[in-house]
Amino acid sequence: MSFINSSNQTIIINKKKVEADVSPEMPLLWFLRDIIGLTGTKFGCGMAQCGACTIHLDGEAVRSCVTPVLRAIGKEITTIEGLSATGDHPLQQAWAEMNVPQCGYCQSGQIMSAAVLLRENPNPTDSDIDDALSGNICRCGTYLRIRKAIHIAANIQKLSVSNAS
Repeated sequence: MSFINSSNQTIIINKKKVEADVSPEMPLLWFLRDIIGLTGTKFGCGMAQCGACTIHLDGEAVRSCVTPVLRAIGKEITTIEGLSATGDHPLQQAWAEMNVPQCGYCQSGQIMSAAVLLRENPNPTDSDIDDALSGNICRCGTYLRIRKAIHIAANIQKLSVSNAS
């Protein structure tokens, strides 16, 4: 199936317009990785169970392995590459400070889920963090460092807001 006779096949990915000339049922994960070349979003399970493929679709954290391209037409996607062009997003800074990744495979999904959490709750508790990231599996077990990094990122965000005022 294709977008035959469709006048708008545009998706905004990391603030750039992209034409989605693929099957509307293609999972966003494969469109992002194989067609667009954004390989930061990882394939983990293919069943929306592990969170490695988490991206933002119109600001909502979604699992790109089970989200069809059709759902993204006319919407905005942010991938880990689009979170910060220079790697200076508070979460990226905190991840480096806490030396969070071991294998690193789940980290882009963890960060993307955490970014939505911090946008919605700029001062999360441990319980808030655990709840928000419960669908993201870290096979290396760095959950305590992930939680600490999210607290650090929350503090970085608070400082940048107060410095901007």
